[in-house]
Amino acid sequence: MQRIMSDDLFSGGAAAKVRPIRSPARPKAADALSAAKAATPGSAEASYTAADIEVLEGLEPVRRRPGMYIGGTDEKAMHHLFAEVIDNAMDEAVAGHANFIEVALEADGYLAVTDNGRGIPVDPHPKYTNRSALEVIMTTLHAGGKFDSKVYETSGGLHGVGVSVVNALSSRLEVEVARNRKLYRQVYERGHAVGPLEEIGEVHNRRGTKVRFLPDTQIFGANAAFDPARLLQMARSKAYLFGGVEIRWACDPSLLPADGKTPARATFHFPGGLKDYLEGSLGDEQRVTSQTFAGRTEKVSGHGAVEWAVSWTGGDGFVRSYCNTIPTPEGGTHEAGLRTVLTRGLKAFAEVSGNKKAAAVIADDVMISASAMLSIFIREPEFVGQTKDRLATAEAQRIVESSIRDSFDIWLASSPQDAARLIDWVVDRADERLRRRQEKEVNRKSATRKLRLPGKLSDCSQTGAAGAELFIVEGDSAGGSAKQARDRARQAILPLRGKILNVASAGREKLSANQQISDLIQALGCGTRARYREEDLRYERVIIMTDADVDGAHIASLLITFFYQEMHDLIRQGHLFLAVPPLYRLAQGGKVAYARDDKDRERLMAKEFKGKGKVEVSRFKGLGEMLPSQLKETTMDPRKRTLLQVAIDETPESGTAGAVDALMGNRPDARFRFIQERAAFAVDLDV
Repeated sequence: MQRIMSDDLFSGGAAAKVRPIRSPARPKAADALSAAKAATPGSAEASYTAADIEVLEGLEPVRRRPGMYIGGTDEKAMHHLFAEVIDNAMDEAVAGHANFIEVALEADGYLAVTDNGRGIPVDPHPKYTNRSALEVIMTTLHAGGKFDSKVYETSGGLHGVGVSVVNALSSRLEVEVARNRKLYRQVYERGHAVGPLEEIGEVHNRRGTKVRFLPDTQIFGANAAFDPARLLQMARSKAYLFGGVEIRWACDPSLLPADGKTPARATFHFPGGLKDYLEGSLGDEQRVTSQTFAGRTEKVSGHGAVEWAVSWTGGDGFVRSYCNTIPTPEGGTHEAGLRTVLTRGLKAFAEVSGNKKAAAVIADDVMISASAMLSIFIREPEFVGQTKDRLATAEAQRIVESSIRDSFDIWLASSPQDAARLIDWVVDRADERLRRRQEKEVNRKSATRKLRLPGKLSDCSQTGAAGAELFIVEGDSAGGSAKQARDRARQAILPLRGKILNVASAGREKLSANQQISDLIQALGCGTRARYREEDLRYERVIIMTDADVDGAHIASLLITFFYQEMHDLIRQGHLFLAVPPLYRLAQGGKVAYARDDKDRERLMAKEFKGKGKVEVSRFKGLGEMLPSQLKETTMDPRKRTLLQVAIDETPESGTAGAVDALMGNRPDARFRFIQERAAFAVDLDV
């Protein structure tokens, strides 16, 4: 045996030297003594013998390590038992041997799944002549009829472990098989048959398999119980995935949740398949296109059907994919095929239509707002793990692409208006992505100069407008404190640099060229003036949060003017507010209070701190000077803060319109007259 020395091989010589491996030298006496001691009784090696090698037989590996088979022992894993059983029934339906499945949650906690398929074989197994095929399937891992395509052309089961795992993890499981006009029954406890297969008698109007089981509390905990709402949702989704099956749901009334949303009985049959599923999921959500792109191909390259439904909405999208009716929440190759075919189809149609902007579109731009359902039936699929969360079959991507490509091209060509809207929408997403990337690049390159781009929005994590708040703050330092003080789930921060444009006296050209106003309009998303759309407003409250001084009041006035002139209806609908930050902090010993202004400070000094020693009075120069905890406590926490709602006085001339025109318009004489009329209220300021 020889080895190539790496130093010679990579030294750059014309030929590498090859040296033989020499036999090791004979061990010295001391080494031999050490080796002898290591093998003596009582050493680590001697304590680890063949007797320590444990062989788990039957279903014992499942009970020892349930996480390897169902992903854990929590509630989600327990419901996976139902998935395994109903998947077997669905395989019978997809194969054309069953047209209904019954799911019943009984008062004692048992769950029963019944189909009218062929029924599990009950004759003696050729290899295990002393046991029926039913008992072999129920008590032996990797036993089943889905290892080749003779019995099932497509199926969700691959490894022959599904129903045997359910048996292993159930304290009791009962199987009834109606086959050849005879009814058979066998009972199991924790994976072991309690007795032999029994022939109950003749039946003339029944066929198929019924599996009734109770999850083992030793595995899932003493309070293990099925959630009716979750079971109902899982059963309904199966009916959507195969239009040829009817799923009948029943639940004992004593187990129903109190919210009244889960019925005691229901029947699910959806001939429209995934299109019905998607339409039901989206409800009244606003769509980019008037029509849903949906279709189905029956046979592809020797495999089963491919079905899809896609619609684009104004919010975040989702993709729910399935392979042989098995949910694949982590996606896989079939989802990759969907992304590719939709992206290529849109770009090709845009090129033909002369839209050159679509050249920059990538799959993320197409899918970010796409809500899609995809179901594929293929022979011998490959999944990642026993729980089958991700499809790994490479051919699935090609199957999906070839199935959808022509249909998508036809759909775009037959609906040119929808196609144009969709392309414009996707191009806008691409522009937004490129803009964000450019902002990140500028931030990265300018980090040493601490440059903050104007209009940099730190958005909240929730997508709906209900409960969401946008704080408009002045300056980077105030923005930094506000970002740390906010509730990230529902509060967004938009810092502005200095005083914004006075829109009441500026022309439209100046207004449209102003970056800060452009950023503000984009952040709100509702448009301006006649194009204002209440339903598109991204936040329930828009809160102006400026410093508690004269400059802050001026900035707030400029912002209120902007909203009054450009988003009149936003104020009418009650969305605009002013935050009330403190100007002073008063402290005496452990007691702390905050004052909004001089008058409030004097009130607190007289009422709360009178005659109790020295009071430390701190004046905040601005919001950026406040600690995030102070800003949260005084101004941003809904439980403690004070907000002033901005309203419109509709009184002619003397109302809001007159005030805005006089104070913010381009007529100096009106402002001069306003000052003269109120001169009596002015006081000398000791500056």
